[in-house]
Amino acid sequence: MSGTAVLLDELAADRTDDPAPARLKAWAAVARPELRRAGILRGAAQSGTVLWAGGLSWGAQRGLPALHGEVPATALVLPALLTAVGVALRAGLLAAGDAAAARGARVVRETLRRRIIETALPARGPARTDLDEAAPARVVDGEVDQLTDWLTGYVPARTTMLLGSGLVLAAIACRSWFVALLVLAATPLLPANLKVIGLGTQGAVRAQLAGIRTHQARLLDHLRGLPTLVGLGAHTEAARALERDDREVARRTEKVLRIAFLSTAWVELLITGTLAVVATYCGLVLLDYLHLPVVPDHMSLSAALFVLVLVPAYFAPARDLAVGYHARAQAAAAAELLAPALDAPEETDLPSAMPLRPARGASPPGVRLEAVTVRHPRRVAPALDRVSLRLAPARCLAVTGPSGAGKSTLLAVAAGLSAPHEGRALHMLDGRAVPADPDRVSWVGQPAHLLPGTLRENLLLARPTASDHDLLGAIASLGFEDLLTALPHGLDTPLGERGTGLSSGQSQQLALVRALLRDAPLLCLDEPTAHLDPEAEQRVLSALRTLARDRTVLLATHSPALLPLADQVITLKHGRVR
Repeated sequence: MSGTAVLLDELAADRTDDPAPARLKAWAAVARPELRRAGILRGAAQSGTVLWAGGLSWGAQRGLPALHGEVPATALVLPALLTAVGVALRAGLLAAGDAAAARGARVVRETLRRRIIETALPARGPARTDLDEAAPARVVDGEVDQLTDWLTGYVPARTTMLLGSGLVLAAIACRSWFVALLVLAATPLLPANLKVIGLGTQGAVRAQLAGIRTHQARLLDHLRGLPTLVGLGAHTEAARALERDDREVARRTEKVLRIAFLSTAWVELLITGTLAVVATYCGLVLLDYLHLPVVPDHMSLSAALFVLVLVPAYFAPARDLAVGYHARAQAAAAAELLAPALDAPEETDLPSAMPLRPARGASPPGVRLEAVTVRHPRRVAPALDRVSLRLAPARCLAVTGPSGAGKSTLLAVAAGLSAPHEGRALHMLDGRAVPADPDRVSWVGQPAHLLPGTLRENLLLARPTASDHDLLGAIASLGFEDLLTALPHGLDTPLGERGTGLSSGQSQQLALVRALLRDAPLLCLDEPTAHLDPEAEQRVLSALRTLARDRTVLLATHSPALLPLADQVITLKHGRVR
């Protein structure tokens, strides 16, 4: 398919109700002063262009007599100085404008990344369940950067075009009003070309970014399941599928580049045609071949050279705007993919207007689930199907059932870490029903999530203000004193990714110590003894008895050894309470 046909296809598919421009405008508002300053500085840089063009034409006017010895060569010093000043002024203002644009773009990117993280991982309330787990990392690391060219190019370019082209047009008009009229007559053709660029690019870029997303997600899934694929002998077919995805992304990228080159060529053709008309007019006037009514038929060599130099400079901001308009279309396509990660889902009305903020050591809450239903993406059967339960304060509920029955999902909903699609998850505080809030929860799962750093740094995640005395006291109160003696550097022992350097039992012990340090009134234990040997399981069980005192406890487990801790036991099967 030809480039023109591709462009026409994209024009036909363009949507007039696209919300992306409004989103882009709102996102850029946080850095509007810096971006406006960048446009003004770049526009003012055209004054340097006018100066060096004036110096060049002045030098040419003086240079011809100097060649014949009619004036001394020193007469060229002032024109050369003026040219140098113009070049230096232009370079300085452009550098300042680029720096301002880079600062503004950095502010917008940092703001969006912070919003994405806060939306995906809220400090309060449930975490997002409508996004796949790789989406926040993907948009933070890659798709936010798709806005950079639009921020540094298109947004300042509009101001640059108004100011810079206005300065150059005024300078041209001072030397030849007719040439100024010629370039002004060509100007209205630019917006139409810019619109064509935007319409022709956005759909193609949208398809390209969606293809990249699909390719990344499939690659991640295949890497995770590589041992299984190899064991089943399906790794060859998986490699072929990834190769097909790779070719599809390459095809869509080629389509984007083809449209970009074609549409930009239209702008270049317009600029080149206008310059050719001006050059022809200047040449005919200088040769005294042009004698038409109203049209000026006299022009000096200096004036002709001056306007010929400035005509491309007049269109330079328009060329930058054309490139920026392509970047704007790319940013609009990226905005469609960023929007789901930035837009928080609507909150469900709850009986309490303002959730109560729990304090450390607060009274344990009760837990109430009312007809809770949770559905996971790409799964037909719900993870929880209209589950209801009540747990009194300072009591322990054990949830059992086969793997995949919904135990971890139930704990996440009850803790406020996940929002149900139907029903309500409530915490009962002094007889008041308030929204389930993870701020009043300590979570212990298996495996324990430990970060690279020292043992002390991992414990301080639960209470940043804790002293070493507090840390050692928490370890001792759970009976884990030998944990430090077994480690070479005590609290300063370095840990690798996922707690590398510790056994499963030691990692779980640290998770329990963190739960004690957090001192939250609701304790959620998700398979706390899974994959532990009998001796490690008994040590964890003894610590759990201490940890569960004066707390409300939700316990998901397969282990019969933990059931004596519970005041109530329920069994889940296929997301329902049996």
